[in-house]
Amino acid sequence: MKNSTKAVLACLAALVVAAGLAACGSGSEETNEATGGVTRPAGSPESASMGGKVPTIVIRNGEPVGGIKQLEYNAGDEIRFEVKSDVADEVHVHGYDLMEDVPAGGTVSFDFPAEIEGIFEAELEGRKEQIAEITVNP
Repeated sequence: MKNSTKAVLACLAALVVAAGLAACGSGSEETNEATGGVTRPAGSPESASMGGKVPTIVIRNGEPVGGIKQLEYNAGDEIRFEVKSDVADEVHVHGYDLMEDVPAGGTVSFDFPAEIEGIFEAELEGRKEQIAEITVNP
């Protein structure tokens, strides 16, 4: 094979690799356990259409890591999230009146239809600590 053909093939291979990396993201995102693996700007809501990843609210020392999690859904979506906690408490989703006990060192999952529009809080009931704000859009 001629040197010029090898050079062209090497350039094409480099372009394919670069295009693949570009499709995966800018590389400026950092991993973060509290946001399901991707760092998001503070205050930006997580959507139900986040590529199938279930948002996880991490509780450390009785408080949500990274602050109150903003979760956003559309009416008719499935509201899905997990709470991973280092303390035992009851997680209460206000408005929907759903409650699940989470053991210390455990995880509890929520999965329910977004049937009520509005803004709702999820909290560690015993500690009266808000851990999430759930917005259901029309």
